[in-house]
Amino acid sequence: MTGPNSPSRTSTSPPKLSRYSRSKSTSSHCLLRCSTRDESSASPPNNSPRSPDEEEEKDGGVLFYVNRTGFPIEGVTWERMWSHVAAVHPEGQEMVDRIRNTAYLPKHAVPSVPTFRPSMSVPEWLVAVQNYMKALQYNHTGTQFFEIKKSRPLSGLMETAREMIRESLPIKCLEAVILGIYLTNGLTSLERFPISFKTQFSGHCFHHVVLGVYCNGRYGSLGMSRRQDLMDKPLSHRTLGELVAEFESSYKRYQHTLKKVKIGLYVPHDPHVFQPIEWKHLVLNVARLGAQDMRKELEKHGRDMRMKILKSSSAQSPIKERSRGKSLSPRRRQSSPQRCFTHRRDKSPAAVGRKPPELSTLSDGYQIRI
Repeated sequence: MTGPNSPSRTSTSPPKLSRYSRSKSTSSHCLLRCSTRDESSASPPNNSPRSPDEEEEKDGGVLFYVNRTGFPIEGVTWERMWSHVAAVHPEGQEMVDRIRNTAYLPKHAVPSVPTFRPSMSVPEWLVAVQNYMKALQYNHTGTQFFEIKKSRPLSGLMETAREMIRESLPIKCLEAVILGIYLTNGLTSLERFPISFKTQFSGHCFHHVVLGVYCNGRYGSLGMSRRQDLMDKPLSHRTLGELVAEFESSYKRYQHTLKKVKIGLYVPHDPHVFQPIEWKHLVLNVARLGAQDMRKELEKHGRDMRMKILKSSSAQSPIKERSRGKSLSPRRRQSSPQRCFTHRRDKSPAAVGRKPPELSTLSDGYQIRI
C-alpha cells in the first residue's frame, strides 16, 4: 500500500551516518525533483502539529521544514525530508525506496553562473539571472535547504547567496530574492526591492515574495514560483501600481484573492553593509483599499523611493553614514578642562578681537596644539 496515508512512510530506516556528503544529497535531489509532482499553489494546509524546526511562513499554505544546520546535511534533517516526501508524493514510500536503494545515481548537473558583459543591457542581464534560477529549479521537497532570516544583515545574506551557488540546489521564493540581489549587486543603474503578497483561496492563506526591480522608469521582477506567471515580470511596467496589478491578475487566474501587499525599500548595492533589508516599509490591505486608492499609494511609494535615491546619491559622505549610528569622534561636552577654560576666557570682546585669524575660523572650539 502506497500513498500519503501509507503506514510504511513512518518506518524509515535509521541513518547509518550522522552526515551525508554533498554529492549523495544533490544526486538524490536531482532524481527526486524530477519525480516529484508539481504541487498546486492551492494545496490544502497540512494538519500535522507544528515543530520548532518549521518555518513560520507557509509555502502554498503548507508549513515546510528548514535546514538550519547547513551543509553537509545532518542525518536528522535528511531523514525528515525523505519522510515528508513519502507523505506527499503520489507513489509514497515506494518512490523513496526506489531512489535511495539505487546503486548508481546520475551526477547532479550544476548550472553555469551567468557572467555580465559590458555589451549586455539591463533587461538582457535580468533574463540571464532568471534563467539561472530556473536552471536551479523550484524546490518541491518540502525542506528549504538554505535558512533565510529576514532580520539578518545584508552581508550575511550575501554569504548565503554564495552558498546557494556552491551547492546548486533547488530554491524557493525567498531564497530566489536573496540570490537575485546577489547577482545584480554590481548593476548600479538597477534598483531592487522586495514585494510580498498574501492571498486567500478556499479559506486558506498563502504567502509569496518576489524581487521588484526598477530601471529607467520601468518596473519588473525576479523570483521563483510553482507558477510561471507568479515570478519574473519583464522590465516594461511604467508604475509600481501596474506591476502589482499584473501580479493580482495572475493570481485571479488561479482563483486567489489578493489580501495584502508589502513593499520594501531599495536594497543597497554594497554587499558588505551591516544593515538588514527593509521588507515591509509599506503595507497595503487590499480588502480595505479600493483599486484607485491602492494605485495612488503604490505610486506615492515609488516616488518616495526614487527621491530618497536621488538625495542620497547627490551628497552623501561616509561621515554622514556614521552619524546615523554611534559617533566615533569625541563629544564636544567631553572636552578637556584647559579647552573649556580657554573658551570661557575668550568670551570678552577684547579677547575676541585679539584672536588669531586661523583660530577664529574654528567654530567647534577646538585648537591645534604644537
